[in-house]
Amino acid sequence: MNSNAFLLTQNPQSGAELHRYPVHSPQEIDVRLQKARRGFIDWRRSPMAHRKELLDQVEKILLREQEVFARLIELEMGKLFSEAMAEVEKCAKCAAYYRDYGPEFLAPLPIPTEARLSYAAFEPLGTVLAIMPWNFPFWQAFRCALPSLLAGNTVLLKHASNVTGCALAIERIFQEAANRSDLFQALLVPGKSVLPLIARSEISAVSLTGSTEVGKEVAAAAGAVLKKCVLELGGSDPYIVLKDANLAQAASICAQSRLLNAGQSCISAKRFIVEKSVHAEFQELFLQALQSAPAAPLAPLARADLRETLHKQVVRSVEQGARLLCGGKLPESLGFHYPTTLLSTVGPGMPAYEEELFGPVAALIEARDAEHAIEIANNSCFGLGAAVFTNDLRLGEEIAQSRLEAGACFVNTLVRSDPRLPFGGIKESGYGRELSSFGVREFTNVKTVLIENGNR
Repeated sequence: MNSNAFLLTQNPQSGAELHRYPVHSPQEIDVRLQKARRGFIDWRRSPMAHRKELLDQVEKILLREQEVFARLIELEMGKLFSEAMAEVEKCAKCAAYYRDYGPEFLAPLPIPTEARLSYAAFEPLGTVLAIMPWNFPFWQAFRCALPSLLAGNTVLLKHASNVTGCALAIERIFQEAANRSDLFQALLVPGKSVLPLIARSEISAVSLTGSTEVGKEVAAAAGAVLKKCVLELGGSDPYIVLKDANLAQAASICAQSRLLNAGQSCISAKRFIVEKSVHAEFQELFLQALQSAPAAPLAPLARADLRETLHKQVVRSVEQGARLLCGGKLPESLGFHYPTTLLSTVGPGMPAYEEELFGPVAALIEARDAEHAIEIANNSCFGLGAAVFTNDLRLGEEIAQSRLEAGACFVNTLVRSDPRLPFGGIKESGYGRELSSFGVREFTNVKTVLIENGNR
């Protein structure tokens, strides 16, 4: 590794350089990996009360310095300040949730057998390598680290390079909360250096939130050394609008989901599949909702290359027959802004139909009827989230529970993550689950313990 290399952060509002962080040398990486391993040996034996106290302190620090952290997120990633404040608050709530309920999830689970005593115990695995993205720079890291640490693991964070300041802030939070530096550490390394780390003996498991392409590489590297990994990857979430839905309400919720975080969310709505009989009416309501959304003017995209990729997808879709109802033009202003964009008559083969649109671009797709809408929704390599809008709640529940192919299916509301609910995808959106009781057990050894009487 080049000892003179650095990680660059920029202000997405202007494109101006913020800071250059020297990458960690191979020697520094060795030190941090070995420290994490030694920390695990001690931390795994710590009483649950100590682990709960760590999360309690994390919550207090997040709330105490909420505005400071939100300003940092806004500066490095470009997120609206109000959304950044909400992100930090969500991290604090997650800490409180696992502090209050995590010990119950990790308690031995009795399993009746003929033995005197039998149960499943949940033992930590070791050091978790968390490879995290830039779009929710605090939330993604905390939703992995909090349950991992509570379970008795230690964590090494390899964050996206463009939010390196956030990575160091998160490191400080955990180290201050724990009053020690070996439980949570940031690794300042470029993306190309991640795969070799997975093979290191100090690493026991991997958690990645990122693109499908990177997920396949990480899965292959982890599989080659037989290490557990959890992958939360890309998504092209379909929102189905049936003919009996409250169209005005559906249009408002769909616009909210599409524009959240300037459209830079794996679980934001991207494909809007509407029954033919109400398509024209919904299109008009949806266009109005997008153009009058409270988030306007939008925050910028996080990087110049992300904007370039998104614009190429829009241009190619229009060239292949999509209609541009609004937006779709590169602004001349500084920074990495992209306008709210609505494409209609979107069909198979177009980027807006086949690919993930990571930005404020909505693809409107017409379906003959409800069955056709479900077919279109499932005709995707992705399977992260999905939603259906209908006044027939029994039908909506049936579609959500047993007809849609996704890890999270919501009825009459936008898909979102919640510490109380399991989160993750299927197909090329990844595997494994975060959050809830499922998330805290992902990086544990589910150990069978069976005891018989000593004398027979």
